[in-house]
Amino acid sequence: IVQRYREERGHGLDNLAAITRAGGTASRAVLFSGVAVAIALAGMFIIPFDIFRSLAIGAILVVVAAVAAALTLLPAILSLLGDRVNALPVPLLGRGQPGAGVGTIWSGVIRVVTRRPVLSVGLTTAGLAAVAAFFFTINLGANGIDTFPEDNDFRHALTVVNAQFSDGVSSANIVIEAEADSAGLASAIAALEALLEADPIFGERLVRRSAEAGLTVIVATLTVDPTSAEAEDAIGRLRGSYLPQAFASVEARVLVGGDAAEIIDAVDVVTTYLPLVFAFVLGLSFLLLLVVFRSIVVPIKAVLMNLLSVGAAFGLLVLVFQEGVGTGLLGFQRTPTIEFWIPLFLFSILFGLSMDYHVFMLSRIKERFDETQDNSEAVAFGLGSTGAIITGAALIMVAVFGGFAAGELVFFQQLGFGLGVAIILDATIVRLVLVPAAMELLGARNWYFPSWLEWLPRIQIEGQPLPPPSVPDAPAPSSSGD
Repeated sequence: IVQRYREERGHGLDNLAAITRAGGTASRAVLFSGVAVAIALAGMFIIPFDIFRSLAIGAILVVVAAVAAALTLLPAILSLLGDRVNALPVPLLGRGQPGAGVGTIWSGVIRVVTRRPVLSVGLTTAGLAAVAAFFFTINLGANGIDTFPEDNDFRHALTVVNAQFSDGVSSANIVIEAEADSAGLASAIAALEALLEADPIFGERLVRRSAEAGLTVIVATLTVDPTSAEAEDAIGRLRGSYLPQAFASVEARVLVGGDAAEIIDAVDVVTTYLPLVFAFVLGLSFLLLLVVFRSIVVPIKAVLMNLLSVGAAFGLLVLVFQEGVGTGLLGFQRTPTIEFWIPLFLFSILFGLSMDYHVFMLSRIKERFDETQDNSEAVAFGLGSTGAIITGAALIMVAVFGGFAAGELVFFQQLGFGLGVAIILDATIVRLVLVPAAMELLGARNWYFPSWLEWLPRIQIEGQPLPPPSVPDAPAPSSSGD
């Protein structure tokens, strides 16, 4: 909004007219960008975990507050400041058009890319898809105490406990719901204890009974880290083999809890619901762009490109942390698993930010295309004029996410690296190469809108163009005789 205001002042509009023009164009883009981000965040409501829903509520409230301030407080501040918004220039950058140097760089790169659109689209798509393919080898789980720094007090305490108490500090909690006097219950429990006794992963057991509730609880300690593959395999044997064998002839309901079981179940829930989250976010984002830009091609391209950038970020996350590529150089830890909650959280944040960029860009491109009907010129103008905004926003976010990646805890490293690398990919390869090349390749077909969709409401994100500032007529020349 501020950049559009400064641009309109540079075109000769007075203070109020520049604010009005920015409000009718950039402010609308901010509003719909905020809606796109909120849609992506709302996908976390689908997961039946309070932590995801709490994160979604908090983040959506921040978006609502930011958009509300941009639409109300910011125009009021601009009306008070006027051209004083350009005061206190940054040294070496001066008082020129904001981001003019960046915009020039973007324009130059765009010219090179659009000369070879097929090659540009092919190379970037193939490269991003190749990296994204590593996402299909992801191993979700939770990282254990061995990923904590060696001088961490928590790691030291658990190491001492595990060394002094050989049975460990974690357990598998087996809950049996059956009548206490039901036939065969005692023998079934005895058979289960025998199976657990023969498995070295399980240690001592404690049996508790509640006759009133009809419950029997067996607490079997684990001799390994509950986040380890050994613990996961042990819970799998318990659920898939030991319990069916022991309780085959007993009418009872048997459930398994505990730290290791909780991690397994959490991974199962996330992987089960993740496709639903994708479908919800992608579907609503598609409909939003379809209505806003009245084009069926624009939302299809936006969804595919954003999926490419997010998928590439996931792939790099697997390559670096799970496969160990560059961990020493980057100062990260190699881990056997990626934290189970990170892919969902990253998708919601990254897809929202990608759509945010895309709406900013497309609003300027569409505005210019409506004025000139020249697709190539509109793409060059739109991307050149928003390059500074996108570059600046990307640098800010990479700096923020880099703070997470610089931490010692591995899940913060995974979170910060995933967010940061996705922003870099999206703001450079996708926005700088793939978007202009694809739009140049499709030409006027970018704005194809089927006639059978004309019933959809019209939402003018670009606003109504204002008439140019009036210039007083020059006085008529006097005759030579006067």
